[in-house]
This record gives sequence, C-alpha cells and structure tokens, in this order.
Amino acid sequence: MARSVLYLPASNARAIEKARTLPCDAVVLDLEDAVAPEAKVEARAAAVEAIRAGGFGPRVGVRINGLDTEWGGDDLDALAQTNVGFVVAPKVNDAGDSLGVLESLPGTTRLWAMIETPKGLLHMMDIAAMPRVEALMLGVNDLAAALGTGPSPDREPFKPWMASMVATARAYGLLAIDGVFNRFTDAEGFAAECAQGRLYGFDGKSLIHPSQIDGANAAFSPSEDEVAKARAVVAAFAAPEADGKGAIRVDGQMVERLHLVAAQRLLARLDPRA
Repeated sequence: MARSVLYLPASNARAIEKARTLPCDAVVLDLEDAVAPEAKVEARAAAVEAIRAGGFGPRVGVRINGLDTEWGGDDLDALAQTNVGFVVAPKVNDAGDSLGVLESLPGTTRLWAMIETPKGLLHMMDIAAMPRVEALMLGVNDLAAALGTGPSPDREPFKPWMASMVATARAYGLLAIDGVFNRFTDAEGFAAECAQGRLYGFDGKSLIHPSQIDGANAAFSPSEDEVAKARAVVAAFAAPEADGKGAIRVDGQMVERLHLVAAQRLLARLDPRA
C-alpha cells in the first residue's frame, strides 16, 4: 500500500531520523530536486548510510538523479551496494531508460518510474511492461513545465493523463501514485486534490511535508461505509445459496462476481503495510 509517499532531502539528517517515526506508507530519500548540486555527494553518502542503518517503519526508497546528469550513475553504483527496496527514477522517457536503471540494481530492488515528460506520457505502457517496475508516479511540476500548461485549480490539463496512468497501472498490476501538492499549508486544497486523485483511482499521493501524511492516509483509505458494503458482498457470495451464481441480491441491489473481486481488493487494503 502506498497512500502516503513522503519525499525528504537525503542531506537532512534530522528529517531522516524523524521519518523513522512517521505514519507514512513510504519514505523517499531524495537525491534529485531537493538537493543542491554542491550537496549531491554528501546526500548520496547519507542516503546509503540511512538505508544500511534501517529502522524505518514504512517502506524506504531513494530518488536518484537522472542518468543524463553527472550524478546519476554514481547514485546507482552506491545504491547497488545496499538492500534498498525501491528506486525512484526521474523523467523516465521510455523502456530503455527503465532498463538502464534496473541493470545497475540488485534483483530485489524495484523501480518506481516518474512520468514527467511528454515522451514518458506516450511510452507509459512500454515502461509499465518492464520487469521489476512496481509503480508509476505522476510528476506534475516538471510535466506542467514541459507541456506548457497553465494554472488550474482542478488540474484540468492533466485529467487525460491521470486517467491514462491509472489505466496503465491497473493493466500491469502496478501502483499509481498521484503527484505532489505544492501549497502544503493549504489544507483545504490538499484535501480536494486527494479526493480527486482517489476518484481517478490513484493508490496514493506523493508528499512534500509531514503535515500532509494524515490527510493522504485518510483520503486513500477505504471509508467505513465502503468497508461495510464490501464485507456484505463477500459474506453474501460465501453463503450456500450463492453457490454457482454469477449475480445475487445484496441490500436491494444486484451484484456480480466482478463486484466480489472489487470488494476483496478493497478489504485487502485495510492493512496499511500491505
């Protein structure tokens, strides 16, 4: 589960220590945008040390610098000597970019591919089909700049790509992670964007501040009503009278086997570390 994916600078030792106690589902130690060029080497060493030290409650990964930069290759070489669970690769344009990252990592390490370029949008299916890719992540800031989109409170320019990302993730059994909300002091706006992401089918949201964790966890968790309905569907299909039937009546509505599958999937999400 990845309801809340918190980015923090790998160069910030205090933030890393605090992250070990936070209730987010995943922590990403950032070597890219959150770290100044002159601090890249120090941040890389700090990320490796943090991974080796462990102690994180949530899953932990590292966002590397692009392989087209002077730091990306060294980032991968350093992480190859650790047991990091996943690596976030920025600006993945195609399957070749994914392969370049994966070839340098241990076989147990998964790739979370950031889709934040026009080429990445057009090659999402090829990226998703690569082995060991575990998640597609929407990179809204770089994507907005690359597309030249204007500001929109409801992310109107991104809606086709949001739907496409979720559909691609579902087709290949991957996580779909919504992009960051930059105005971290705007609780109302953040809640609205989380609700929109949930509506589109995203599994969770990238976060830039710990204050966003609780809101994301709540927004991307099943509600009590959803859980109750799902349990009712599962129980109804488990009853002897439902044996062999493709559709049955539950609480005055006809439900089919596809609804059973959806109910089982929802109930499986109740474990936040699953």
